[in-house]
Amino acid sequence: MAKNKNFHVSGTGVAIVTPFAKSGVVDYIALEKLVKYLIDGGVNYLVVHGTTGESATLNTIEKIEVLEAVKKFANKKVNIVLGIGGNNTSEVIEQFKKYDFNGVSAILSVSPFYNKPTQEGIYLHFSAIAKKAPKPIILYNVPGRTGSNMSSEVTLRLANDHQNIIAIKEASGNMEQCMRIIAGKPKGFELLSGDDNLTLPLIACGAKGVISVVAMAYPKQFSQMVNLCLDGKFEKASKLHYQIMPMTDLIFADGNPGGIKAALKIKGITTDEVRLPLAKVNINVFKSIEKLLK
Repeated sequence: MAKNKNFHVSGTGVAIVTPFAKSGVVDYIALEKLVKYLIDGGVNYLVVHGTTGESATLNTIEKIEVLEAVKKFANKKVNIVLGIGGNNTSEVIEQFKKYDFNGVSAILSVSPFYNKPTQEGIYLHFSAIAKKAPKPIILYNVPGRTGSNMSSEVTLRLANDHQNIIAIKEASGNMEQCMRIIAGKPKGFELLSGDDNLTLPLIACGAKGVISVVAMAYPKQFSQMVNLCLDGKFEKASKLHYQIMPMTDLIFADGNPGGIKAALKIKGITTDEVRLPLAKVNINVFKSIEKLLK
């Protein structure tokens, strides 16, 4: 499958939250406000139905409706990446039939969780998906959530064997692993930071950007920091990096997306409602986020 020539995986992507009203239903007014806020802030693309979007607790109809709403609100001003992953390979492939991929630039697919497959199993999982995917694939390695790490060897094997696997969101926190991927990657395949606080050092090593959470709190500052890094202006970028770091620490202190939803509530963009089994952040963390923002 040919690469999507129109989508360059670089800059600041944002894994957006799914806003909920107090009744628990999706809040589309808040979603529109969030999309506009991020676009105005200069982010490069939006990721719908990532972990931060609470995709695990959305039903299929909600997922389809949220995607269509984001497309409408974005109005082709930024690219959209759709999260489709799981630990049942055939079910992931079946999900491709449920969405309208017009207006979607790529698919973000997380490494299989809970099953703890071998490295060969991970390779075969993504190979099967790549053969059926209607859009280019961004791999997602997040061992803290999946329970297993995708090795640099498997990532590079997939990148070399499948032209439509165009990038990896690396959230292992393992700088050596990331550097091995950057050093060995084929042309047209990129590494993206999956850890907000590691974005600057990873771009210094050759990464092309980030899929961020904290950028929802500071879209202009975070996008500016990433752009300065990509331009090689690390001294200027580092000032922003260290300004943003305390917020990054806070929004993950009591669970994601509880922390970033607290920040968005304080900024008047969404509520901080989450769906069980997630819970809102504790009052001390909320007050600390509020103090930092104000």
